Amino acid sequence: MTQRHIAFAVPGDLTTLTGGYIYDRRLMTELRALGWTVDHIALPDGFPNPSAQQMAEALGMLQDVPSDCPVIIDGLAFGALDTGGVAQIKAPIIALVHHPLAKESGLSTAQARALWDMERQNLSHAAHILVPSPHTGDILTSEYDVAADKITIAKPGIDQATGPSTPIDPPLILSVGIQLPRKGHDVLLKALAEIKDLDWKAVIVGAPLDAGFAQELQDLRTTLDLTDRVELAGQVSQEALKDIYQTAGLFALATRYEGYGIVFDEALVHGLPIVSCHAGAVSDTVPAGAGHLVAPDDPQAFGAALRLLLSDEEGRQVCAAASKKAGAALLGWDQTARVVAEAIQQKTNCAEQIAQ
Repeated sequence: MTQRHIAFAVPGDLTTLTGGYIYDRRLMTELRALGWTVDHIALPDGFPNPSAQQMAEALGMLQDVPSDCPVIIDGLAFGALDTGGVAQIKAPIIALVHHPLAKESGLSTAQARALWDMERQNLSHAAHILVPSPHTGDILTSEYDVAADKITIAKPGIDQATGPSTPIDPPLILSVGIQLPRKGHDVLLKALAEIKDLDWKAVIVGAPLDAGFAQELQDLRTTLDLTDRVELAGQVSQEALKDIYQTAGLFALATRYEGYGIVFDEALVHGLPIVSCHAGAVSDTVPAGAGHLVAPDDPQAFGAALRLLLSDEEGRQVCAAASKKAGAALLGWDQTARVVAEAIQQKTNCAEQIAQ
C-alpha cells in the first residue's frame, strides 16, 4: 500500500451529540491529521435494534471493504450484527467497544443475555479491540472471553477549557447525558427534591433519545415540584454547552453505568466539583478529591452529597481545585489517535508502518 488507509463504520448520524459519537468523530479527524486516509462508512440507523433490511444493508457495506483495508466498527453496531455475516467480512476488524451493549439499563434479562451472547461471538471475529477505559477492558476479559493482549485502551481526549469560569449565584447544578434510563436523570430529580430547602438552580442537557423516558422525566419534574428550578434543556450546541459549563457551580450525573464518560473530563477541565456514582468506569474517571461518588439508584445518598457541596463553600472550592488540576493533566485527542494508530499498525498487517 502507498498510504495508511482504514475504513471507519458508524451507525446513524455521525454528528449526534453523545459521548460515543463525539469519540468516533474526533478520532476520525485526528487520524486524518496524522496522515491516514479514513473512509467513513455510514451504516444505517436503528442499531442496536436494526430491522432485517438495515442489518442486510450494514453487512453488505462491511463485506464490501477490501481485505487489505482494516475497518473500525463502532460497538453500537458491531455488538448487534449477525454473527454469520460478521464472519464473512474480509477486512481485518477493529471493534470499538464504548461499553458492552448488555450493560444498557432497562433491558429484560432475556434481552441482555441475547446481546451478551451476540457481542461475545462477534468479538471472537475481531482482529483487535479498542476500549475507552481499563474498566471496559476488564469487563471484556472477565465476561466476554476476550484475551487481554487483544485489547488496546484508547482513552478519550479532551479539549482544554478556554475563557474564565464565571459561576452564577445561586449555584447552577449541571448534568449532561442523553435522556436514557442508564443516565439516571430520574435519580437526580429525586435527589434534587431532597435539597429543595437550599438555594440552587439545575439544568439537564442531553438529547431525548428515548421519548418515553423523556416524558417520564417531564412528569417527574412536575410531580416533585421542580419545574421552576430544573430545566430539561434537551440537546444544545457545543458552544452553548461550553457557556453552561463556564457558569455552572458543580456537575452531577446519577448514572447507572458508564464505559468511560467524556462528560466527566469536560467537568474536570472546567474545574467543577463532581457528584456521581460508583458505576462502571466512573470511579476510575473521576479522581479522588474532585467530588463525591455514591451508590447508584440512591436518591437520598445523592442528595446528601449535593447538600454537602452546596452547604460547604470551602469544601466546594477544595474539590474545584482538585478537579481543575486533574483536568489540566488530561491528554488531547491527538494522543488518542496515536494510540489507535499504533494498535492498527501492530495488530494488522495491512497498514504501512509509521517511521519512528
